Amino acid sequence: MNAKSIKVITRLGDGSEIMHRPHIVILGAGYGGIVTALNLQKKLNANEAQITLVNKEDYHYQAAWLHENAAGSLHHDQLRIPIRDIINEKKINFILDKVVSIKPEEKKIKLEDQTIAYDILIIALGFESEMPENHGLEENAFFIGDINSARLIREHLEYNFACYHNEDVKNKGRLNIVIGGGGPTGVEFAGELVDRIPEICKEYDIEKALVRIIMLESEATILPAVDESLQQYATNSLVSRGVEIITGATIKECHADTITYEKDGILEEIPTVTKIWTAGVRANSLVKKSGLQTKDGKVAVTGEMKAPDFQDIFVVGDCANVIDQKSGKAFNPTAQITVQQAALVAYNVVAMIKGNKLRTFEPKIKGMVVCLGSHDGIGQIFNKRKLFGWKAPLAKRLVDTQYLLKLGGLSLVLKKGKFKFLNS
Repeated sequence: MNAKSIKVITRLGDGSEIMHRPHIVILGAGYGGIVTALNLQKKLNANEAQITLVNKEDYHYQAAWLHENAAGSLHHDQLRIPIRDIINEKKINFILDKVVSIKPEEKKIKLEDQTIAYDILIIALGFESEMPENHGLEENAFFIGDINSARLIREHLEYNFACYHNEDVKNKGRLNIVIGGGGPTGVEFAGELVDRIPEICKEYDIEKALVRIIMLESEATILPAVDESLQQYATNSLVSRGVEIITGATIKECHADTITYEKDGILEEIPTVTKIWTAGVRANSLVKKSGLQTKDGKVAVTGEMKAPDFQDIFVVGDCANVIDQKSGKAFNPTAQITVQQAALVAYNVVAMIKGNKLRTFEPKIKGMVVCLGSHDGIGQIFNKRKLFGWKAPLAKRLVDTQYLLKLGGLSLVLKKGKFKFLNS
């Protein structure tokens, strides 16, 4: 479609008019927000638009590596990239604040400390945990959602291992770790954790055989969305290293020191103080509350990644419902999909400002990788070639290096690159 150039005009009391630069506001600095901001920074001069980036933290982080942070094998500082280190503050105004509400009809964003107006809005607020209601998971389970939640899991694990020998009666629940969900996040966390356990056991003088890692998956197999041969390899790898995988298991109750699941009509209880829920996420709830047209809590965007009925609002990542025209299903908002959406949104915003033709989103799926620890994993690239073993984690680290190069060049790669695979 062709777009009319954006002109922001203020009428003065004497009838004269002043033309202003359009104000572009980006909410969130995850993959979608930060990539959109950096692309706009390159494509627009300071006199063409005013750009504001809002984020509740002063850093960007790579969510694809949070499982390593949670297991304790990668320090959280390695994931954090200070936003001011990678943006040009002469072109982008960074606001450290939390979004409270989005008001599309008023073209305003309410933050905790102020309210800002926009001419063009880009929503990239990410995801939240979605746990089954009335099972006690929300009160008694952990969730790998951001750096702070991942760090809490790591500290909780070490605390309970430290407590084990400091009790008159040994509590086996301290050494039983239950992972709810056998999707990519649960599988990657299990693979990383099983590699990390020997180190933790050595630190706290605990026999490794006493530790149990139990994965509960409601489907008939872990990783149900991937090729069967990849599923089988992942299952065999985890089981051979000590992970107990229970499929067809539905969680029924979660208490502070137990979790109960049902399999084949039989209820089983596991004593544990450590439950990590990895089976579900949803778009940031502010999106649904904004009044924008949604589907499954996400904005049902147009081909140009716009919100329906609002020509001045774009949505990317976890907050966008993008349908695959071939399968009729929504795309999973992986990092690669989100980065591609962000690049398109940046292009379309510039096109709107300059009155050029907008493009539609056409994803290029390069593949997927699921790590099973530092030296093992599975993957499928270019929709054909399958990866098994050490090639998978190496591929993921190469993709990470490419991403860091785009964000901040070689210096950022040297600071934040994941070279554990090469160094071990």
